[in-house]
Amino acid sequence: MDIERPQTSPDQSASQTHELPRVLRTSHATAIVVGTLIGSGIFLVPHEMMQATGSSGLVYLAWIVGGLLSLFGAMTYAELSSMLPYTGGEYVYLRGAYGDLTAFLYMWTWFAVAKPASIASVTTGLARTLAIFPAFAWLEAIAFRIPFSITWAQLFAIAATWLITGLNYLGIKKAGDFQLVFTWLKGILILVIAGFCFASASGHWNNFGTSFVGAHGGFGGFMIALIAALWAYDGWNDLTMVSGEVQQPEKSLPIALIAGLGIVGVLYMATNAAIQYILPAAAIAASPRPAVSALSVVTGPWGAALVSGVMALSIFVTLNGTIMSGARVPFAAAKDGLFFKRMADISPRFQSPSTSLVVQALLTTGLLLAVGRFQQLFELAIFAEWLFYMITATTIFHYRRSLPQATTYRVWGYPVVPILFVVAAAVLLYYSYAENLKNSLLGTAVILLGVPLYYALRPRQATAS
Repeated sequence: MDIERPQTSPDQSASQTHELPRVLRTSHATAIVVGTLIGSGIFLVPHEMMQATGSSGLVYLAWIVGGLLSLFGAMTYAELSSMLPYTGGEYVYLRGAYGDLTAFLYMWTWFAVAKPASIASVTTGLARTLAIFPAFAWLEAIAFRIPFSITWAQLFAIAATWLITGLNYLGIKKAGDFQLVFTWLKGILILVIAGFCFASASGHWNNFGTSFVGAHGGFGGFMIALIAALWAYDGWNDLTMVSGEVQQPEKSLPIALIAGLGIVGVLYMATNAAIQYILPAAAIAASPRPAVSALSVVTGPWGAALVSGVMALSIFVTLNGTIMSGARVPFAAAKDGLFFKRMADISPRFQSPSTSLVVQALLTTGLLLAVGRFQQLFELAIFAEWLFYMITATTIFHYRRSLPQATTYRVWGYPVVPILFVVAAAVLLYYSYAENLKNSLLGTAVILLGVPLYYALRPRQATAS
């Protein structure tokens, strides 16, 4: 079975007649996984997890279960990506298994809501993190009041969006090198922070046996903690969207997905252990930034500044991976004739998906200027992400039948491992729906809006897989 591309018409420019170059090595691919996953989550979610469970042991169990479920997803995607190593990742897998409409709905959701909202969230988080430093206190001030109030933080977030978009416009090799260097740097700094904590006389192993009596508790509390852990692990799928630019993808992609998630798991567990070594459960539950509080105990104010600086660096690297991957999905759909053909433009000089990158930045800018609305859109994006994770994972059963010899990597434990991931995604969706019914329904409506748009844009030449 082949996924065919539409024929290019003679009047199309040269920049639209070739694929994006394969210039990313295995090290770049691994850095995309690690760098995109490790944002601010590991420094913040221990607070939510402790409030939910009240137990250090249950917090660790949530980290382990969340890591295993994410690993099951990454292993499933590793087989899919080695089988179909094309730009667009999940879009490609869905189109080949379930047809153009399903793939278009995925693309539409990512293009219109999920990726712009995710970028807006990351850049706003970066501004809020930097605002902790006195030198950046001006970020919280109002910049303009006409026609509506705009803060300097919003303008900073917009500037950061366009800065990293510009880096990616100059070519994925430059963006990949940036990701590789700064992912190594933030990984080392995270280990340094953990080392400071474990070397401190202020810590005690007895803290691992403490509890927080005001926790939510029960199975519901554990599920809240598990969801928080899964959010921290979220983003490993972004690598598949740039599969068409990875060298030797049949080998590099499985290595990067599985090894990258393993590295993240080790760093997460080390950081969480360092926090719990310094702070008892009640202190973790009371602190909105447990890592900052822990290092403040160890080293004083400069330690808190170090953690905040590492958080800012982590968010910046996550932003690069998010912008890099998001632009590839509408690009792939346009190449297949399912979206506006200009979205498939490739810069003749820099060999990047130029139009797709610019439009993505424009949509993000609009969300950032929408002030309070953006957080709501981000919540819609979270629902949509896990819905499509679940649907995409089921495509492996289709490809095992239709392309039995097409991959050099096969997921261990098939079919149990993919089934466990699909079931976990379904449970997560249920709890997300129940806890946030209004935004979940709005998210469903946004996805379904893509149906009339698909038929309005449907090309004359059907390009079915």
